[in-house]
Amino acid sequence: MEIKKLSEEFETKTPQEIIEWAVGTFWPEIAMSSSFQTQSMPLLHMATSIKRGLPVFFIDTGYHFWETLMFREQVASEWKINVIDLYRDTRWDVFARQNTRTLPLEDPNLCCYLHKVQPMQKALQDIKAWISGIRRDQTAVRAHAKILELQDDGLLKVNPLLNWTKADVQRYTEEHHLPKHPLYEKGYRSVGCAPCTIAIGINDDERAGRWAGRGKVECGLHTTMFSKKNITEAQVEFQTDAAKVEKLEHS
Repeated sequence: MEIKKLSEEFETKTPQEIIEWAVGTFWPEIAMSSSFQTQSMPLLHMATSIKRGLPVFFIDTGYHFWETLMFREQVASEWKINVIDLYRDTRWDVFARQNTRTLPLEDPNLCCYLHKVQPMQKALQDIKAWISGIRRDQTAVRAHAKILELQDDGLLKVNPLLNWTKADVQRYTEEHHLPKHPLYEKGYRSVGCAPCTIAIGINDDERAGRWAGRGKVECGLHTTMFSKKNITEAQVEFQTDAAKVEKLEHS
């Protein structure tokens, strides 16, 4: 199977056709991830309609808005979704609790690595294909992504909505009467963890409210940070000094 050629062919296919190919090729060793925000609903609706029982990974960082957790419960129940919650490794519990308030603000990359990247890496260890909802129009990093991306460890990342726009998401949402995250109408166009998300203006970029003013636009799931398998490898991304990071890893 020539991934590059297939990925190029998929540029003219619908998201549903891409999902059907992925499920047909890799089931049952396939899963998708979802943050259960408004813009996540189209892919979640498509994928779970095409394959009932498809595992849907939800990363519970411990920093979510209460509204996000309630919305996740509501949608999972009504759509009968096979949601699998992911949590940070328990070896970081003491450190995370000691730095609960300061970590997201002082070292957001380390926070994301512990609470998002590592849990997803672990969940995907026995998976061959990962369906993701990223789009090229979201960030400069995602603008260069491919529909099919083969990772160094053999995992195939599948991005069915990659060439969709914000307008496409809105149109699908309205056509299928999909639910919206409770905070959407309050100006939260892209909802992440509470300490790192703010409401934005109606004309702002939809991800402008994420890590505002901190020079950060990605959590690490869709960057080179995801290829770093331990804290020592990823420490160049952190504000925390190397010695402290080393101590954490071997504690």
